[in-house]
Amino acid sequence: MRIVGEIPHNQCKITIYYWNNKYLIKLERGWIEQTYKVPELEISGEGDIQKIVNEEFIGKALTQLEVMEANLFKALEEL
Repeated sequence: MRIVGEIPHNQCKITIYYWNNKYLIKLERGWIEQTYKVPELEISGEGDIQKIVNEEFIGKALTQLEVMEANLFKALEEL
């Protein structure tokens, strides 16, 4: 797996990887991370990844990260 690049954002870390004929878009915040797999054949190149990871995409992903984080903290509290 190799790192293709990073997309700067003030609320999460966004790293783009290339592995096994797929681009992986990884968003990390705190204890939580999400990875989206994009098959190489579905896009025309790395530039399309930048188009996919726009503010709308990031906003929706951040909402999901918040839900995931809440689920984790609730599960930890119930231990």
